[in-house]
Amino acid sequence: MSLMPAIVFAAASWLPVLDVPSGQPVEFYEVLTDTVGDEKWARFRFLAPEIGRDAGTVDFAQAEQDLEHLCTEVALPYLVEYELEVDVVAVTLLDRPVAFGETDPDATQFIDVFRVSAGMCVWEGL
Repeated sequence: MSLMPAIVFAAASWLPVLDVPSGQPVEFYEVLTDTVGDEKWARFRFLAPEIGRDAGTVDFAQAEQDLEHLCTEVALPYLVEYELEVDVVAVTLLDRPVAFGETDPDATQFIDVFRVSAGMCVWEGL
């Protein structure tokens, strides 16, 4: 699996702090696009300080609904607005900013991957 250089898209003005099923505050961080193998990926990354392992109040079971919600309610409309065609959408919640591809042993990240099919996010379980 090769990871091609990513293109960063600026935050759209319509992406404020977002309402998600868990009720935690979630803020848009960045969108990256790349190619993995033969597939085009879009990576939607969000800051969610409540998932932090030390002081966090939201666990993965609670945040999992947020990941699907963000795919459906943010990623899909974003892809349409910016006329991006991708095979896979990865949605990441981070408790603090971490540059893509870098590690931070103190950071917490929750990630779910979805295939875009017929205008819907279909969980990939990767």
